[in-house]
Amino acid sequence: MRATLRWAHSDLRTHRGEALFLVLATAGIVASLLLAAALFGYATNPWQRVFTQARGAHVWLHTDRAADTGKLAALDGVQSVAGPYPTASATVAVRGTRASVELRGTGEQPDVGRPLLTAGHWLDADDPDGVVLESRLARALLAQPGDTLTLPGTPRTLTVLGIADSPERRYRPGEQPGLVWAPPAAVPDPGGQVIGLRLTDPGETDYAVQRAVTVLGAGAIGQVSTWEQARAEAQGDNRLLGQVLGLFGLGALLAAGLAVHGAIGTRIRGHLRDISVLKAIGFTPGQVVRVFLLQHLAYALLGAVAAAGLTQALGSRVPGRLGDAVGVWQGLPEHTVALFVVPACAVLFIGATTGLAAWRAGRVPPVPLPRPAGAQGGGLSGAARRVLGLRVFRVPVGVRGAERGERGVWGRGARGSDGAGAPGAETPPGVRELEVRVPPALVLGWHKAFARRPRSFATVARLTLPLLLIVVAMSAWTTIDRFHSRPEQIGLPTALTVRADADADAGDRSTRALLEHDPGVAAAYPGVEVAALVPGQTATIALRGLGTREDPYPYALAEGRRAHGPDEAVAGQGLLDLLEVEVGDWVRMTVGDRPQILHIVGRSIEPENAGRVVSTSLDTLRENDPRLEPALYQLRLHAGADPDEVAGRLTEAGQGRLDVHAVANPADGLSPLRGVVLGLVAVLALVGLIELLTAIGGTVRESERDLLALKAIGLSPRQITGITVTATGCTTLAAVLLAAALGLPLAHWLIDAQGASSGIGAGIAQVPSPALLVLVGAGAVLGAAALAAVPSARAARRRLADTLSAVA
Repeated sequence: MRATLRWAHSDLRTHRGEALFLVLATAGIVASLLLAAALFGYATNPWQRVFTQARGAHVWLHTDRAADTGKLAALDGVQSVAGPYPTASATVAVRGTRASVELRGTGEQPDVGRPLLTAGHWLDADDPDGVVLESRLARALLAQPGDTLTLPGTPRTLTVLGIADSPERRYRPGEQPGLVWAPPAAVPDPGGQVIGLRLTDPGETDYAVQRAVTVLGAGAIGQVSTWEQARAEAQGDNRLLGQVLGLFGLGALLAAGLAVHGAIGTRIRGHLRDISVLKAIGFTPGQVVRVFLLQHLAYALLGAVAAAGLTQALGSRVPGRLGDAVGVWQGLPEHTVALFVVPACAVLFIGATTGLAAWRAGRVPPVPLPRPAGAQGGGLSGAARRVLGLRVFRVPVGVRGAERGERGVWGRGARGSDGAGAPGAETPPGVRELEVRVPPALVLGWHKAFARRPRSFATVARLTLPLLLIVVAMSAWTTIDRFHSRPEQIGLPTALTVRADADADAGDRSTRALLEHDPGVAAAYPGVEVAALVPGQTATIALRGLGTREDPYPYALAEGRRAHGPDEAVAGQGLLDLLEVEVGDWVRMTVGDRPQILHIVGRSIEPENAGRVVSTSLDTLRENDPRLEPALYQLRLHAGADPDEVAGRLTEAGQGRLDVHAVANPADGLSPLRGVVLGLVAVLALVGLIELLTAIGGTVRESERDLLALKAIGLSPRQITGITVTATGCTTLAAVLLAAALGLPLAHWLIDAQGASSGIGAGIAQVPSPALLVLVGAGAVLGAAALAAVPSARAARRRLADTLSAVA
């Protein structure tokens, strides 16, 4: 045991840098996996906790006032109901911030869909103007209990009594109104009613919706929302962050395992004589294997424990969403299990890859076998020998007449037509040939890098994996930048949404004139958005009419063409998946009691409503309902216009009858992903550095026996150093090219697959620019060459006695 420890200590002193990098890489990998687990828990458990404690309804049906909702309680599969509650749409404002809300007349705190108070208290019968805000709406308004809300255009005010969490669909400006619980007296003129259904089997949600629509009639249904939609919205960006961290964490773990495997294999080849001595003095094959196994398990265990400890102690202090996720995750029951299981699995995986490589050390014979005289990869090829100058390689230069073959004219390396050339070759009279010699270090370095093909390919493959993941991470970064820099390409051609007060006297023309009069507005597209029942009556989708045939809305199309003719429309990927249709099909939907049949001629990139959107022109919808008037306006701004300033001017010009909101950008919620990407790139760079140091060390050790031959043929120490540097650079260059060739298509596929699964649709991926790829690739190659220069120069200047000892 003492000898084993002494050997491990000696090896650690010799390879302190590799040991440090392995510990840091393991710590980064385990931290990434733990943060991924925290984000997954944060994405799922808070909503599930609220839904369970609130006894949330699985289906919410918005109907007209005349619907007989009492029949729904008798439906099969309905366990209990919430409501019906009278509802009215309104706009509230506090301290200059406005929001569209749904006022829901609620008496006592309901049993199903019960709001969970986080601040203040529930409604008070003695305060008819007191309300309770949903927590996300309260955060958007920066409202607290005691604040006074105004209703623009009316003298009414509301007082905030409390703030509560709800498992229903969350507030999204310009898309989903916020929820406000108010006494029934505060909703004197309801525009409809809402009822919630809690089911005995949540898996039968679609069937329950279908039965409810059948009982009430399609014309009575305004909107249907389900618990699945609410859960998907609540998980949203957090789940995506968890997926990114988990994917890259597992990829980095695989790369680290392969790097450790390669490091041990290289170390075994460099210590064959030492291992033989250990066996000669009594070490068994199992003891030799345990030396390497325990040593690298100790490195991995140290990094894993450090990552777990830092995540537990400092994770909740990280600013932003990651810190919030870790704080919530630490309070979940499965937190302790994950804190031990994730590091243990990482250590076991590294131990398994270590054991495979260490097993080779146990097979080393006690008596060293003589090394083969020739290289495994064979001698120099004919092309390599010609390039080295063993056969003359010349470039013809057409020079005739008066220009003779004086050496002063041609310089060094020029020969006349009678110079030594290829056998049998004749040079035309008066033509000179310029002999070009490639530096021997380049040719020999190329040969050293790729002569041992199985080993060389394995090195390139291990180095390619972290570089490939870095290319994918860079693609994710540039895709997020595309959402901010070129939003019109990903379905966000407009920056502001304006909704006019329904009670205002101004018509469409005057409203459009007011909007387009602003110097920052390039175009104002009138539109309307209504909820439509899909075929089968199992869900509602968003039917939008934006722009006119004379001034069409600039949709971002990924497939097909724009909708120009009557009854033509474009749809998002989420809607195509929901209805199981393709571009070119006809779809039928129901708006109230009116059927609407549209021809899908294109697929648009739709970041809103999970892609469950079908869009056509306002003229098409008016053909089915001539009384339809614009309810909203999408504003496209001039380049350089500030949306906040334009919104402020329009709000002031509208004198309280315009509700102006910025269009939500999906990338706004992904801002933490930038820090995640940088951290992952750092971890992957560490893994790649470990593999690079291993490759450099192996190349230097294997070149020791060639030193005498290289010096004998006249190569200087600088040229010998150049051989190792060239070999390392060629290996890195091959890995960079392979990573780019494989990583770019993989990144494109992964990003588009994520876009399709989220409903936005494929076509959002943006690969890094060629200049950035060249810059990163050149940095990797030059950095590898610089790392190889120091150890190779030290080896090239070794004393003759040391070289003879290494060869012996």
